[in-house]
Amino acid sequence: MTSSDPVGLWHRLADGSVLLDGFHALKHAVRFGAEVPVAVAVDRQAALGLAEELAPDVREPLAALLTQVPEPVYASLVPRPHPTAVAALAVRPSRAAQLEQLARTPRTTPVVVLDNPRNLGNAGAVIRLAAGFGATGVVTTGTLDPWHPTVVRGGAGLHFATAVERLEVSELPPGPLFALDPEGDDIRGLKLPDDAVLAFGSERSGLSAALRARADHLLSLPMRPQVSSYNLATSVGMTLYHWSLNGGV
Repeated sequence: MTSSDPVGLWHRLADGSVLLDGFHALKHAVRFGAEVPVAVAVDRQAALGLAEELAPDVREPLAALLTQVPEPVYASLVPRPHPTAVAALAVRPSRAAQLEQLARTPRTTPVVVLDNPRNLGNAGAVIRLAAGFGATGVVTTGTLDPWHPTVVRGGAGLHFATAVERLEVSELPPGPLFALDPEGDDIRGLKLPDDAVLAFGSERSGLSAALRARADHLLSLPMRPQVSSYNLATSVGMTLYHWSLNGGV
């Protein structure tokens, strides 16, 4: 049910919660079972109208969650107002739960590893792709927090549709490790197994020495000569699509 004091509740919970920035992030979080203790909208009826039009399956739970607040109040709660003027806080899944999901075997869909990614928007786009392909999860190494608000915004709330966690290279889930590298074998000549761990290097420096040493296979994507590289999310999408051709999704 809607909160009688959404602003007070927001401030009490903000530090340890996941910011759901915009209608679509809230929609996906609710659809995939996130615990959402507070949600606000500048125009509650307009937000519910969007739900009726685009996501009727979540209209009822959103009606129970959303509280209308004045525009200045909404703007004070978020770092960057969203065009839909909707925001919410969700409970971040525990690290133990994420690790359990990533480690569970037998695994029927790949895990995506972003090795020391730098760009928050790229990480969000990859999580959105991974959720769309039904991947088991997305793991990051390095310092980037995959639950940063900008990543969650880029992922449209689909963090809750797959496991998302930051790990050390030594902690990667089980399964054959396929790392994408320009010097690797052409991916078109190989069938990717369902339990594959698919690793992608940093936008700036490629694969780290630690991850390259762990790799069972180095693979390359087809690319026109003299083109330097693909965007990270594009590389992940191409690789997951190649996997899906053998029966995934």
